[in-house]
This record gives sequence, C-alpha cells and structure tokens, in this order.
Amino acid sequence: MLKKVNHIGIAVKDLDVAIEFYQKLGLEVEAIETVESQNVKVAFIPLGEVRIELLEATTEDSPIAKFIDKKGEGIHHVAFGTDDLVAILKQAESKDIQLIDKVPRKGAHNAEIAFLHPNSTHGVLLELCEEKT
Repeated sequence: MLKKVNHIGIAVKDLDVAIEFYQKLGLEVEAIETVESQNVKVAFIPLGEVRIELLEATTEDSPIAKFIDKKGEGIHHVAFGTDDLVAILKQAESKDIQLIDKVPRKGAHNAEIAFLHPNSTHGVLLELCEEKT
C-alpha cells in the first residue's frame, strides 16, 4: 500500500545555487549524497513530512542531464513511500501500468526504488520508494 508522498525530485543545473535559494526560504539541507549508479548528486531538504530532493547531474549523459536538456530545470518526479515495494510493483504490473523498473534498485537516502513510466501515469514520472532503516 502507498503510504505518503515521500519526496519531490527537482532537477537543477547547479546544486549550490539551488540550495542557496531554498536557504533564503528558511529551509536547511539535511544531507548531500552522490548516487553513482544514477550519475546524480542529491541534496535532501526536509519540509514537514515530505523532503525536497534537489538533483544535479554528475555526467552529461545522466537521466537528469537529459531531462534538463529537454525540459529545463524543474520538477522531475514525485515519490510515494511504501512498506512493500515488491508488492506494489506486482500490483501495478497486474493492472497494466507500465514499469520502468520491474525490480527495485538502490536509490538515495538508503531506499529501494522503482519508477513508473509517465505514459501510464498521465505524464508524471512516479517513483515508488521503500526506505530501509
């Protein structure tokens, strides 16, 4: 079962410049992490029950770099939290929802993640994530 909006991923060209903007709003960065497998550097900004994740490409061919080249900076994805990612993926696939990831993979913030294709989600890239403690 989906439990909550876990985070909103925002693609940015320059992580330091984006962090500075959010600090002007009174928000603080909780942590910064590089996810080598995704070629992305992520800054986590808590905001109530939800985190803002600022995403900066670390290579020119990363998914975030391609997104920014095509669409510019902005909201990249919305992530929903779950306690059973494998079950949610099976349920989604059984209902003909197009999966980008059929099995979970390691993501940022010590989470297992999987993405649903925007063709099945009314144009929104949805991430499903199960945080490990």
